[in-house]
Amino acid sequence: MSFLIGEFECKLDTKGRMMIPAGLKKKLPEAESEGLVINRGFKKYLVIYTKKEWDIKLDELSKLNQYDYKNIEFIRYFTRGATELIPDSTGRVNLPQVLLDYAGIKNDVVLTCQLGHIEVWEKEAHRVMIENEPADFAALAGEVMRTKEREAAK
Repeated sequence: MSFLIGEFECKLDTKGRMMIPAGLKKKLPEAESEGLVINRGFKKYLVIYTKKEWDIKLDELSKLNQYDYKNIEFIRYFTRGATELIPDSTGRVNLPQVLLDYAGIKNDVVLTCQLGHIEVWEKEAHRVMIENEPADFAALAGEVMRTKEREAAK
């Protein structure tokens, strides 16, 4: 799979269904045959993975020590609410109400592509998050990328 890019504004219908935007659908050809997985994000947003990406996440989790309580707790909270999404014949997916409630999503959503997954934000929460960009984004970039370089050198 190539990396996903772009932001898309969408509306949910009264049944909680969302039409996958055409530009994004082209990047997800396997979605129709394999489906997608939606889950809670680390904050009040949702995350959509391709089935292949979700299986990679589960494989990573399966390698954690299952007798360490922190690992058990992380796995429990990371996977809670995970639900398969199968697009219907018109390209809509039905987002689970329990996940919509978690993220405070009622009608308007913003899909933001983040490399191999898609964040699903309530539109106003997304605006607030974007407006709270770090004061010194260049410093953050330097710190994150420097850490990555150190890890790669190990």
